[in-house]
Amino acid sequence: MVSIQVLGPGGGDSASLMREPRYGHTATLLATGWVLITGGISQANGGQASADPASMSAELYNPATHSFAATGDLTTGRSAHTATLLPSGRVLLAGGENPALPPVAELYDPQSGTFAPTGMMTTARSEHTATALPDGQVLLVGGYDANGRPLASAEIYDPASGMFRATGGMVVARAQHAAALLDDGRVLITGGTDGSVPLASAEVFDPVTGQFSRTGSMQIARRCHTMTTLATGQVLVTGGESSDADVAIPLSNAELYEPNTASFSDTTAVRCARAAHCDGRT
Repeated sequence: MVSIQVLGPGGGDSASLMREPRYGHTATLLATGWVLITGGISQANGGQASADPASMSAELYNPATHSFAATGDLTTGRSAHTATLLPSGRVLLAGGENPALPPVAELYDPQSGTFAPTGMMTTARSEHTATALPDGQVLLVGGYDANGRPLASAEIYDPASGMFRATGGMVVARAQHAAALLDDGRVLITGGTDGSVPLASAEVFDPVTGQFSRTGSMQIARRCHTMTTLATGQVLVTGGESSDADVAIPLSNAELYEPNTASFSDTTAVRCARAAHCDGRT
């Protein structure tokens, strides 16, 4: 589904369609208030990954007019990548699925509407996480390597130099996990998969030491879920997939992480079981 329903000022509905059907893409809120949508699989050939290459196209959503407009193309097609807003207003695109994709990241400049290459990642990765740190750098964690194996490695992008550098590895290799910035500047990593089953384990990255350490485990093992840091400092974990006899099960369960006690507790379930959904920050 590519339509977006927007409640108009008179109470009626106005609809706008993206310029290209896509999934496995990213949506990033820019400093201008517009939304940058990049890459994904275009479904031009029915949505089959073997037939549909990762898209190089990008578009912008204008909330004032409820409309989409084309912007510059990516330097290479990407899906299952990350897109992170930098303090400069530019957007870092990193990793993703594309058999011909070397681990080169790129930057989107909203002033010129163009993409340009930046540094080479230390490791090719997809379905990873990217978290903007308080100092303006970006932490990239885990994901699948070029051979489809979950990674324990992590790296940091420095916008000042345009370079990536390796940092401490996770305790557990994982992909399809979630990450959230805590109020104290650390990053919480939860769940995902080790390549065979969903995980309940969680860990925390400390940017001061550059190391990961275990924290309390979630109540339910899950992958393809979301996490959102609340005004209270707690982190809300919602949805995702668990599994039973190799069958994926969408979850309605939600839980809260309390940084002061390093523990998770159940909270009110979401109204609909869902996985690979959005976290509400865009």
